[in-house]
Amino acid sequence: MPEKKPIRFGILGAARIAPDALIKAAHDVPEAEVVAVAARDPKRAQEFAATHKIPRVLATYDDLVNDPELDAIYNPLPNSLHCEWTIAALRAGKHVLCEKPIASNAAEAERMSKAAGETGKILGEAFHYRYHPLSDRVRALISDGTLGRLVHVEGQFSVPIPETNIRFDYTLAGGATMDLGCYPLHMIHYFSGLTPRVLSAKAETGPKNIDIAMDVDLELAGGVTARMTCAMKKDSVISATFMARGERGELRVINPIAPHRGHQLAVKTDAGEKSETVPGDSTFTHQLRAFVKAVRGEAEFPTDGAEGIINMRVIDDVYRAAGLPPRAT
Repeated sequence: MPEKKPIRFGILGAARIAPDALIKAAHDVPEAEVVAVAARDPKRAQEFAATHKIPRVLATYDDLVNDPELDAIYNPLPNSLHCEWTIAALRAGKHVLCEKPIASNAAEAERMSKAAGETGKILGEAFHYRYHPLSDRVRALISDGTLGRLVHVEGQFSVPIPETNIRFDYTLAGGATMDLGCYPLHMIHYFSGLTPRVLSAKAETGPKNIDIAMDVDLELAGGVTARMTCAMKKDSVISATFMARGERGELRVINPIAPHRGHQLAVKTDAGEKSETVPGDSTFTHQLRAFVKAVRGEAEFPTDGAEGIINMRVIDDVYRAAGLPPRAT
């Protein structure tokens, strides 16, 4: 069998997340290599490429997505640009790993998923937490009866973010629920195996139409209840947790989002209480391995465009329930 060539990635923009999410991960995944970048500011693109040893800098986003030497595009642009440039890349014959949330709203996510289906290319949403072995462990404990019948789940994520950040800009599809709340909402769905329905939501706002904190009550099938809270206020404490309670026990997770940076999984049942950590590489490394396998046709990529639609519909409903508009197209 001839040796397979690495999947060649190009990066749209010089986003802060790119080094961790792709560049460093590619160092641990020989089947992937980052070979090009393009940014709105040519100087910034050159500096980014020099810092991270990326061999090629292209003049425009259009040049990048249409470059015949690339197999895949990583899209960490502002949320408002996910749809436009992801579809452009798919139409240009590239696989796309798009940062979360996959789009500004569900309608955009639907168009993106449709484009992936029409082109036959992989569209992945970068919910990296999902690919760490910790996530498999949490889902198994909920589904295998350890906790008994599921009763209630909660997810929470808060990070203080400067008010000058793009997440405070509605035209860029900003908001705490978009940037932070998307994670616990996704976890509620994935870990329970049930699609949540929004019952009520209360937002604390900063700039017009921007939620700087959100508190949401949801329900799932079978009478299961759920709650999501998130905040990006300047006085927020950095915190990420997940909890699931069943009729016979409860589990709590500290830092389910980036467990490679330290986490704890505690399970309490009638048999007693125990804590554990689940070994694994960086969540981004696990994610990149999964994406490469999907590109090569060796496996499905679980957080694909269709899954992205589900989460964006819930996010849209959260905003409506809170009296705010879904992020604009």
